Amino acid sequence: MAPKSVQTTPEMPADDPRHAARATRTAGRQMRSRLLDGASRLFKERGLAGTSISDIAAAADAFPSQITYYFRTKEALFVEAACREMLYLARATEQAALQAHTPRQYTLALAETVTATDSVAFFAEALTLTRRRQDLAPLVERTIERLHSEGARAYASQVERHGWRSLRAPEESSRRFWAVAIGVMVEGNAMGRSAEDLCGEMLRVLGEQATPPPGADSARLRLVDDHDKPDGEGSS
Repeated sequence: MAPKSVQTTPEMPADDPRHAARATRTAGRQMRSRLLDGASRLFKERGLAGTSISDIAAAADAFPSQITYYFRTKEALFVEAACREMLYLARATEQAALQAHTPRQYTLALAETVTATDSVAFFAEALTLTRRRQDLAPLVERTIERLHSEGARAYASQVERHGWRSLRAPEESSRRFWAVAIGVMVEGNAMGRSAEDLCGEMLRVLGEQATPPPGADSARLRLVDDHDKPDGEGSS
């Protein structure tokens, strides 16, 4: 019996227009990512005024004309880079909080992660910039909505997973957390406060987010929470 022929999808010729379009899109995404990476680092080090388009192009191994092609202006690149950094930070806080077993541990993990970077301060500068550049406001608005919606989803998941009793609706808790984070970071950075001081201030302002489930081993939870406190602090 003759062997059955195996049908395979023919490879797309290199000169096929669809192949060229796909390759162009991929190259475009890679270039945008490189420009955003280089711009984020320089903007956080030097600020908007202290960073030139030529500096960013050199950091990304690109041409200055590619920056204007993909982002139009340095200000637009600044805002997009800051928004991307903020979403990366939100993902990092969510991952850090997955290890929490008590409501206090959860809030502590969020606060420690947020205050360990300068991403919030970077984003706050973008918020200020959009006051003068309302054409850039939609990107900031979409970023804030993602912060709130994804934060609410992550918090609701943890509450359900551990059986906590949330003191507020997940959407309210998420909005409150990011409002406090931005406010504390802006004020604290202006006054030169350390990351530890910023974290402590966030915990103070946020207060209790949720309570353990009824009937939980309160003594065990207190021991876990006390273990997380800085040296010299005990249970009240």
